Amino acid sequence: MPHEKYTSCIEACYDCAEACNHCAAACLKEDDVKMMARCIALDVDCAQICELAAAVMSRASESSKAVCTACAEICRLCGEECAKHRTDHCQECAQACKRCEEECRKMAAAA
Repeated sequence: MPHEKYTSCIEACYDCAEACNHCAAACLKEDDVKMMARCIALDVDCAQICELAAAVMSRASESSKAVCTACAEICRLCGEECAKHRTDHCQECAQACKRCEEECRKMAAAA
């Protein structure tokens, strides 16, 4: 199947979406939610584009390269923001974002 060459990237995207959704939910439970507003917004954006990237790659869509390029950039932004916060959920999300960014950049370069 054509999408099998994207398996590593698809898995990274799903892992990142899960981490971002968890991070956003956990950030909403923090004492100073207002301080976490940018983190939450980026988590939501990142989770959605990661899910879209995984879906287009699964279909071996001709849009895969463009979507993964955008996904890598949003993962970078989200990861940088999450890395600023000391909570475990933000640190875990930052790591997932970094991995997904790397996988999406590799995928886009190879496509």
